[in-house]
Amino acid sequence: MANITAQLVKELREKTGAGMMDCKKALVETDGNLEAAIDFLREKGLSSAAKKADRIAAEGTTYILENGNEAIILEVNAETDFVSKNDKFQVLVASLAEQLLAAKPASIEAALEIENAEGVKVVDQISTAIATIGEKITLRRFEVKTKTDADAFGSYLHMGGRIGVLVTLEGSTDASAAKDVAMHIAAINPTYVSRDEVSAEEVERERKVLTEQALNEGKPENIVAKMVEGRLGKYFEDVCLLDQSFVKNSDQKVRDFVASTGGSVNGFVRYAVGEGIEKREDNFAEEVMSQVKGN
Repeated sequence: MANITAQLVKELREKTGAGMMDCKKALVETDGNLEAAIDFLREKGLSSAAKKADRIAAEGTTYILENGNEAIILEVNAETDFVSKNDKFQVLVASLAEQLLAAKPASIEAALEIENAEGVKVVDQISTAIATIGEKITLRRFEVKTKTDADAFGSYLHMGGRIGVLVTLEGSTDASAAKDVAMHIAAINPTYVSRDEVSAEEVERERKVLTEQALNEGKPENIVAKMVEGRLGKYFEDVCLLDQSFVKNSDQKVRDFVASTGGSVNGFVRYAVGEGIEKREDNFAEEVMSQVKGN
């Protein structure tokens, strides 16, 4: 039997994009013959991952898993919304959440190296899913949160995971109230928890813009400063969670609702699927025709 070296497995993986365990099995089955191993993987439908590496994965789902005083929110992308609803894709996402919450890796790179109970790395689990499902799949981002017994997590998935929010209510165990805050964050999309988080540079930049706007409107200089401070208040309402009108009661500020629980918002994470990813606008019919013609 041929000696199946790590370098040989690595080379096969680079050539095919298949998972490491699949590459090793292929080499064992073909007695270390690289070309035969490539054919073996092609026959098994496991060499397709690399072909999909340059595709854009801007669909997918967010997912939240809570386990006692720990929770994780993550985003996993696919190429189409259809695949993001696929049972196999959903199982993969749930499995990744469990593994990442248990290991608490510091980065995506570290997360991809985590091994499951069978010794298969996350990167190889994803490669196998790509080969099975037929689309590029990526673990885009995640964040792990911890709390104490005196706190509450609020989690909310909107539209089946198109938007995911995880918030921590500190000093209150009212999980229902925490979820209401998470729903508000999903709907209104604040940038900060409070004004204290907005940098002095950002406030000054906004003040300068508002001042120029007021002057361009022909407002007298002696009242511009007062007008600007008033408009700054509206700016804070737009970007700061606690300054916003609560979606479930527009007569109440979020800060007042949170205060009524006896707690405070420790922080939040809001993911919207595909935000910041430039989506390709190819004509799907033309793409299919191109593939049919072999172009």
